[in-house]
Amino acid sequence: MTIRIAMWSGPRNISTAMMRSFGGRTDCTVSDEPFYGAYLKQSGEPQPMATEIIEDMECDWHAVTAAMNGPPPVDAAIWYQKHMPHHMIDTVGISSFPDHRHAFLIREPERVIASYVRKRASVTFKDLRYDKQLAYFEEAATLSNTPPPVIESTSFLNDPEGHLKALCAALEIPWDAGMLKWEAGPRETDGIWASHWYDRVTASTEFGAPPSEMPKLTGDALKLADQCRPYYDAMRAFALTSSHE
Repeated sequence: MTIRIAMWSGPRNISTAMMRSFGGRTDCTVSDEPFYGAYLKQSGEPQPMATEIIEDMECDWHAVTAAMNGPPPVDAAIWYQKHMPHHMIDTVGISSFPDHRHAFLIREPERVIASYVRKRASVTFKDLRYDKQLAYFEEAATLSNTPPPVIESTSFLNDPEGHLKALCAALEIPWDAGMLKWEAGPRETDGIWASHWYDRVTASTEFGAPPSEMPKLTGDALKLADQCRPYYDAMRAFALTSSHE
């Protein structure tokens, strides 16, 4: 029986690199933001390549949900699904995936916002939805009677191997050294938006170095970071530590 893993991440995190990591396993297939088309069609958000994404993807919420709960696209012991909480604006939510093993990927809002505005002119709270990510975390904890694993990306990048081993243990899947390196280039499993958003990951062969000093935000960007920070801090308290610690 296939193990389904739902990784819930905000944008401008290491979510695509993490998808590459799981895709490097010998026993795993991956899906890239399967609700993105449904989100764009319902919300009307003027995001890059929105028309092309809607035309390329299944945009019926319940059809996508059924697919994510159904057989994997290829025969694999593990099916890693990359999800974004801010995409989930329909009645479909984390409770629609009762048999998945849920995990959460977080990053400091200051770094997320600084990265986001390099790809898009503006960013708002609804583009990030730290609040919904925390709500999903709390709901998953209730459903499983234990806090689901949380990966804090800056700490993770200080020791990818140790954190990946801890994540595999928390998800009750075997460790696979193939998670540490991958071949450069695009993947058939990448969303068509990869050409706009994935340039660094497409060129990569492993996780990058830890980030340097925290970006200095001002004005509306700083206010947005302050608005997001309490939700991040609440989840940060549950972040996994490296197996090497």
